[in-house]
Amino acid sequence: MSDTRIDFIYLNEQDMKKAGVLDAGRCVDTMEEVFKLLGTGDVLMGGKSRREHGIQLIFPKKSPIPGFPLEDSRDRRFMSMPAYLGGRFHMAGEKFYGSNGRNIQKGLPRSILMVTLNDVETGQPIAYMSGNLLSAMRTGAVPGVAARHLSVEQPKVLSLLGAGVVNKTCLMAYLSQFDSIDTIKIKGSSAASKSAQEMKRFVQEKYPQIENVVLCGTDEEAVHMADIVSEAASVVNRQWPVIKPEWIKKGCLIISSGTMDISDHAFVVKNIRKIVDNYLMYQEYTEIYEEWDEEGKRLPSGVPGMYYVNMVEDGEIQASEVTELGDILLGKKQGRRSEEEIIWVSVGGMPILDVGWGYECYRQAVKKGLGVTLNLWEKPYFC
Repeated sequence: MSDTRIDFIYLNEQDMKKAGVLDAGRCVDTMEEVFKLLGTGDVLMGGKSRREHGIQLIFPKKSPIPGFPLEDSRDRRFMSMPAYLGGRFHMAGEKFYGSNGRNIQKGLPRSILMVTLNDVETGQPIAYMSGNLLSAMRTGAVPGVAARHLSVEQPKVLSLLGAGVVNKTCLMAYLSQFDSIDTIKIKGSSAASKSAQEMKRFVQEKYPQIENVVLCGTDEEAVHMADIVSEAASVVNRQWPVIKPEWIKKGCLIISSGTMDISDHAFVVKNIRKIVDNYLMYQEYTEIYEEWDEEGKRLPSGVPGMYYVNMVEDGEIQASEVTELGDILLGKKQGRRSEEEIIWVSVGGMPILDVGWGYECYRQAVKKGLGVTLNLWEKPYFC
């Protein structure tokens, strides 16, 4: 074999399943490793801060050019998410995806994702893999990490605000960590929604040890007496779940993977512990995605991490009152302080997570001889 020959592995969705992409417990362990590397600074992401989520193609609502792509459906975008992950991974990579709400009508996922892993020194591709299951599992595993370290001991009641794929993988992660959970509350768009019914079927089929599966008609019913509230609601802008403080049980851990709100921000300022995955990412979000009304009043974003940045900028709290998850995992900051502390965690997704879980799946695929080897070249034409 020539020194200039480059081969890489292509892994389709079936290969990824055989490589263990759906192993929730191992994914939680891997995500914990990734967050520790983030806490030590052994990562790179985009932008000047080196902590940005990614680069988005934002389509216009109108265009004079015939056939030009428009923001004319839900979640219409392309996103490129590059990253380097250090430690034992020592791997560069990127998740790239296109998203269009109209895909659902075609029997396709809203987003179609691919992940590339690259050698850090040469830049050559090492693997190109189906990313939908990978991304879903790493998204759910991060709340699993947060719950492992921040939940009350022996949580019993888990509430799912949102009954889609993300909360399904969150559920898998939580149940890989706690055998004490005996009740799961599900809040979809309605108690009778197809997604809520499907989530109930999934729980009963995959986790027969769960004693109670409750379909809830309101957010209040879902949140009441929950030890863990997992929010992953896919909703129209500003129609996200809004929780009232009086619904929240003392000691409750609230983890937001999507958009939600608590009705009384003064209560959040004074009475809720504030945790984020990546504070600089939310600072960037406020610069790009913050919206204002005609009178110059800031509109709700539904993103807890952005609210925390707003609170710091408005002088309501000190920056030190917002804790990054990685600092807790490294022992730099204290985790749960009491069994009565209410904690609200904001997780927004980062490409280092895709690189980390993608690398683990790639390693397993190589061990099992999975995938198709593709040749880039024997010798580059221009060199």
